[in-house]
Amino acid sequence: MRKLLLSLFLLLSGQAMAQQGVLRESLKAKSKILGHEVNYSIYLPSDYTASNRRYPVLYLLHGYTDDETGWTQFGEAHLIADRLMQAGQIPPMLIVMPDADVSWYVNSVDGKVKYEDFFVKEFIPFIDKEYRTRSAKEARAVAGLSMGGYGSLIMAMKYPGLFAAAAPLSAAVFTNEEFKNMPEGNYNRTFAAIYGPHPPGEERLSNHWNQNSILKIIETAPADSLKKVKYYIDCGDDDFLIKGNMALHAALIDKKVAHEFRVRDGGHTWTYWRTALPEVLKFVGTSFHR
Repeated sequence: MRKLLLSLFLLLSGQAMAQQGVLRESLKAKSKILGHEVNYSIYLPSDYTASNRRYPVLYLLHGYTDDETGWTQFGEAHLIADRLMQAGQIPPMLIVMPDADVSWYVNSVDGKVKYEDFFVKEFIPFIDKEYRTRSAKEARAVAGLSMGGYGSLIMAMKYPGLFAAAAPLSAAVFTNEEFKNMPEGNYNRTFAAIYGPHPPGEERLSNHWNQNSILKIIETAPADSLKKVKYYIDCGDDDFLIKGNMALHAALIDKKVAHEFRVRDGGHTWTYWRTALPEVLKFVGTSFHR
């Protein structure tokens, strides 16, 4: 009996392990645009190595001062994806997590760091070449938290032909008033490298800011362009970024752009984002369905 139970345990353990995806962390992608290699992590679904099929891709973007390991080390993205795929709640997909340093996923005003160009012109094509992806827009989504939530909106709104869905969590969206009145120390530490050093005031509302302000993009972009992407927006009621997310919600309503909007109990924490990720993955998975 003991041998039978041991054999059954080993069989079930082997099946569970076989159902787990593969996480590869801190791999390298070369970039001519940036002039250096960029680290990235990738989650491959459990059947990736045993099949010849192609898979949809979610680009999952980290927050300010984090890196390509944040979503797995603190967010448990690979474990959550495993659980949902095993339960049949989401389709198998690749999850790609690139390092963006503190670039805000855009090009800096001085042209020294062109992360946006790298992401669109080099990184996505690199992933499509190196892995068996479904490279059509209908099989590509982007999500992220805080700075990465902002990045997911930037990518989706500037390049709606590349993404089927975007799911920003606690997105770093600022109104003009918040941005121009931001204390100088905070601004210089966080945004001066992107927009140039400016004291508080109207000078901060430059052309470069307008080109990268989510609210300005919504205001000026054709509604039909914005409607090409499905949006899932989530921010905690105690989050310091809730005001910008409420403004984002209102701007999309005014533009008549359909979207999901969630405000739940919580703040700017990994506890909040871990509880948000399952719904993000379900939303993204549904967007991949035909």
